Amino acid sequence: MAQLNFDANNVDPQSTFDPIPADDYTVMVIDSDMKPTKNNMGKYLELTLQVVEGPMNGRLIWDRLNLVNQNQQAVEIAQRQLSAICHAVGVMNVTDSVQLHNIPMVARVTYVEASGQYQAKNEVKGYKPVGGATAQPQAQAPAARPTPANPAPAARPAAPAGGASTPPWAAR
Repeated sequence: MAQLNFDANNVDPQSTFDPIPADDYTVMVIDSDMKPTKNNMGKYLELTLQVVEGPMNGRLIWDRLNLVNQNQQAVEIAQRQLSAICHAVGVMNVTDSVQLHNIPMVARVTYVEASGQYQAKNEVKGYKPVGGATAQPQAQAPAARPTPANPAPAARPAAPAGGASTPPWAAR
């Protein structure tokens, strides 16, 4: 048991787990893990992406990259996806997936309708650097990245034009 002094009238409830609308979103990898495939014959890198600006700010999206699989085409697709992420965040030589964490990039997110036993979901169809320009590769990627609330100054893109407020991931 835990003693609490909490009034839910003063806090908005957690948002739903419904898929978000298809669009391009500024996201960051906030978690990653290698997991076995359903048949235990391969492994995939599961990435948890968090939207870091706009009306979907804070929402989570997952991407799974089949990096170890008997199907060579699945592996090639996953490697191209991972390469796109690396180019988008400017980390070209990855030895640990944590090197990709907490660096803003743009993800093209699609909405997949429910079908049969499967619920509606989001899929990530591509990645690019924030601002669309090629990210500058880092000579040596650090072993860990700062938390989203306190990103490194080099990871911050220029402020949006038109006097828009500072995105949450760029605020100190």
